[in-house]
Amino acid sequence: MTTLFDLTGRTAVVIGAGSTLGSVMAEALIEHGAHAALVVRNPEKSEPKLAHLLATGRAAIFQADAVSKADLLRVAGEINAWSPNGRSDILLHTAGTNSATPFFDISEEEWDTIMDVNAKSVMLACQVFGQSMVEAGHGGSIITISSVSAGPPLSRVFTYSASKHAVNSMTQFLAREFAPHGIRVNGIIPGFFPAEQNRAILSPERVASIMGHTPMKRFGDPKELQGAVVWLASEAASGFVTGSLIRVDGGFGAMTI
Repeated sequence: MTTLFDLTGRTAVVIGAGSTLGSVMAEALIEHGAHAALVVRNPEKSEPKLAHLLATGRAAIFQADAVSKADLLRVAGEINAWSPNGRSDILLHTAGTNSATPFFDISEEEWDTIMDVNAKSVMLACQVFGQSMVEAGHGGSIITISSVSAGPPLSRVFTYSASKHAVNSMTQFLAREFAPHGIRVNGIIPGFFPAEQNRAILSPERVASIMGHTPMKRFGDPKELQGAVVWLASEAASGFVTGSLIRVDGGFGAMTI
């Protein structure tokens, strides 16, 4: 059974690898045998956080702006040249940003920034690396990161909620689009984890509200996402798992009042 989760010989591209959740999920892919291309916007800032992954000898940092198709095309070529098998087998998109700006105060600039990072970059990454997987002809696994805010939306994070709803739609659309090529597309819906982009809105009142709506009565540990990402990337899910949105949320999505 352990071979079902063996990623040896595969190359994973992790967009936003410098984030809290991205680095922890990349760690799991590496631990299960994958080589990981850690794509970040600012290598100098990210390198200390990713040093333990680089030390495995199966990871390397690549620079790219996730909202630039030109950057992604360039870095895809660099990754293929570095990859032991000359291709990308797994795409894990973890880049994201958030804001708690009140609705009437949201500027067009803020809206565009959040939608670009959270939604447009998913579309661009799936265009670039999805096409690469199609042309390679070896199938593949694409994993997006959504949020419990995707629906029903959370209060205070209007643009973030809208962007993550878009991620869900793209994930399911592309699952159908890529299925004939043996490429699976699935999403993970995390609950509340201590990631950088949500700390700004976690006032004591907000924490109490979250705990009241989470049956397990706690925040998630980022390592609790590792099982889901390894499963979706591996042979264990290769047969028939596509178009799925997997909740790892402590029961948050099962609650109403």
